[in-house]
Amino acid sequence: MLDTVPFESRFLEHVDRYARWSGLAIGTVTAHQLATMGSVDITMPLVFAITAFGLCAVGGVLLGDALTLPPQEAVRTATLAPRLVRTHVPPRMTPLLLVQAACLITLLLAAMATASPDRKGGAGRAITVTCEGVPASLGPWPGLYYSGPMFAALAVATPACLWALRRIAHGPGDDQQRRNRAWAITGAWGLLVSSQLLLTVLMIFVALTENTCAGPLGAATLMAVCPLGLLGLFTFGWSLITVVAPRAVDDEAADDGTFGDE
Repeated sequence: MLDTVPFESRFLEHVDRYARWSGLAIGTVTAHQLATMGSVDITMPLVFAITAFGLCAVGGVLLGDALTLPPQEAVRTATLAPRLVRTHVPPRMTPLLLVQAACLITLLLAAMATASPDRKGGAGRAITVTCEGVPASLGPWPGLYYSGPMFAALAVATPACLWALRRIAHGPGDDQQRRNRAWAITGAWGLLVSSQLLLTVLMIFVALTENTCAGPLGAATLMAVCPLGLLGLFTFGWSLITVVAPRAVDDEAADDGTFGDE
């Protein structure tokens, strides 16, 4: 039997998938270009690359959700129970992502408070410690110079994702459709947060292991941030899979009886 469904209709039915994948592809290409561009400071291109990748992933998911066709239902039904955003986002991973975001902001604020100029006089790029009675500058340190783009990305992406989640929760479609879309947006935001957390942990690790001058406080800091790096790796992998195929992940959760209708 010949396929009588027009190509335009088939394309629009899967436009959200194409947009998500395109966002990841564009983010990967852009990140590679930014990371390999010539610069005296090799850390800032990496910051721009990670930030651009996360923003492209978020942008692709939001664009795909905005282009998603509304359900074609002959009769629409409504429920008296209020629709809440928290009933559509991943119940286990969302709190973990929020904790991760709080840890990232805490690390960046603490790094900004302890940052100092580097050897070349650049403000907010290093941390100064005393090594055998002589001040020593360790870097790169995620002070204001490096954390500025990260905060800017979070300030742009977080409200946009929250607005999209609220629109999904109160928009048309069945519960499964809304969950799929909400999972994709949560995963995209998780990609941004987890990649920035990984970069921040990496910068702190490199700075404090540059020489033996970090001292006991530096060792304690490393013991505290290294588990956050493992957390970032886990959430990055989960977020990437969720952005690529949110339905597959959501179906498993639904089969386990994770979700309940209001």
